[in-house]
Amino acid sequence: MHQIQLVDLRTQYHKIKKEIDEAVLNVLDSTMFIGGPEVNAFSEELAKYLNVKHVIPCANGTDALQIALMAIDAQPGDEILTPSFTYIATAEVIALLQLKPVFVEVDPKTFTIDVEDARQKITDRTKAIIPVHLYGQCAQMDDVMDLAKEHDIKVIEDTAQAIGSSFTSKDGSKHMAGCIGDIGTTSFFPSKNLGCYGDGGAMMTNDDELADKLKKIANHGQRVRYYHDMIGCNSRLDAIQAAILRVKLRHFDTYLQARNQAAAYYDAAFSKVDALEVPFRANYSDHGFHQYTLKLKKGMDRDGLIEYLKENDIPANIYYPVPVHLQKGYAQYGWKDGDMPITEELTAQVFSLPMHTELEQAQLDHIIEHVIKFIEA
Repeated sequence: MHQIQLVDLRTQYHKIKKEIDEAVLNVLDSTMFIGGPEVNAFSEELAKYLNVKHVIPCANGTDALQIALMAIDAQPGDEILTPSFTYIATAEVIALLQLKPVFVEVDPKTFTIDVEDARQKITDRTKAIIPVHLYGQCAQMDDVMDLAKEHDIKVIEDTAQAIGSSFTSKDGSKHMAGCIGDIGTTSFFPSKNLGCYGDGGAMMTNDDELADKLKKIANHGQRVRYYHDMIGCNSRLDAIQAAILRVKLRHFDTYLQARNQAAAYYDAAFSKVDALEVPFRANYSDHGFHQYTLKLKKGMDRDGLIEYLKENDIPANIYYPVPVHLQKGYAQYGWKDGDMPITEELTAQVFSLPMHTELEQAQLDHIIEHVIKFIEA
């Protein structure tokens, strides 16, 4: 049995090494490292895959969120609704732009934004809502979009963990994650379901005017070189990463299938263990399984379990141990312990097991055996 990794990028790379190496060498030979045909081709191919009009690549997923907020003309003091149970980047860009993050509870089953709690927190300063498609599953976007329409606010989807997942609307229509709201954002960080070999990100939209603004903001506020229509930033996906992503996009459906097969294998074993709650599958979303995250029942020794797994060469992680509203850097917004009981409970009880495209049955069996052995000891 190979050594178990949380994310096994090495084995994945070796399976497509010839394609990757050729793509990278072609860029090196062209010397077109910034922009150019590889970036343009990737943008077009991803837009076709997602069935969205515009994909605007950028340097990383955090930049994608920041540029999206700039594109909707959010002004200092405007309020942005977003879950506290998420990676820090979602709230970080709000604070950096001198906007006010308003943290929202999550659904205890899906771990995605609780729209009814969001409704209670809307004020006349609310500018946008950022639902996070956590761990690979979509938020309830019908409800999000209805709420946004009712209050005339923008929707920016954080799709960093759910690129490739789809949402089934109440009318039966299907849409890809990140392509439902006004703007979708994603990350191509190496560990993501569609990851490059460095940093990368993108924004998606069906709105021509927003697409034009996003492109300009990401490129110093210019459409024509040296003519700057607005204040922008410098956020570019380089050509080598675009070439790598083009290769991996061709294998992407196979990767998603492998993740779901591994998740199903885990489910079959862990659903029989009373102390564990397996990931919930919402009937309106498929699941990309960026993470396979279990919830321990109260009173179980999570730290002890993770240490025991480590001793048996099984990496495990906690996404996320401290909710954003209780992070030291966000104390200025006045949140305190007990303000979000569901979120706070989740951060104390969830843990994630290895999840990637290269998991072997022997590895899965080894992981399952030791998780159950510790719990039932």
